[in-house]
Amino acid sequence: MLIIENFSKKYGDRLILALPEARFEAGAYWIKGQNGSGKTTFFKALAGLHPCEGSIRFDDGTELTQHAVLYRKRVSYSEAEPLYPGFLTPKDLFRFIGKAKGASVDQQQHLIHAFDIASYAEQPFETHSSGMLKKVSVALAFLGKPQLIILDEPLITLDEAARKILLTYIQQRITEEQVTFLISSHQLLEPDILPVKATYSIENKSLKLI
Repeated sequence: MLIIENFSKKYGDRLILALPEARFEAGAYWIKGQNGSGKTTFFKALAGLHPCEGSIRFDDGTELTQHAVLYRKRVSYSEAEPLYPGFLTPKDLFRFIGKAKGASVDQQQHLIHAFDIASYAEQPFETHSSGMLKKVSVALAFLGKPQLIILDEPLITLDEAARKILLTYIQQRITEEQVTFLISSHQLLEPDILPVKATYSIENKSLKLI
């Protein structure tokens, strides 16, 4: 379970988002909001990429600021519009992030093949389409044994086959490993493939259950 208390994020004196308390158990949560509402800022704060105020921790006490390395190892984040250095390849990233996450080479290869990345795994990113970049980004989020996986607009630019693979993987991780998923999407999350535990909306600088 992820526990958030007294969370706030500001840029200078401008408040972006304030959240007194929230708890996310294992399951998928749909986070909605208009463009510019603060979804991505919220996600990056939870992933430890943006500084924020308050406490963000797992129920075993592992806290973002007090146990920074351990916390980040247990959290994965996939960006809405991933961008990687053009000279790197997907294989490079899988090896690098896989080592940081404690993922075996077998798991890396499994994800590369499952998301149909193998045919371009050793080609530099500068040759990739947005759909190819997106598949790499979402596949990387499953490396290791994360307890929290944050997916920012994971369905955009994915083809139908990759979309089904992703939704199936999400459901498997929830069922088999009790993973928590926070997902933002302007596209419908199909309940027959991926039941959503709860839906939230970011409005008026706050997170509200809807």
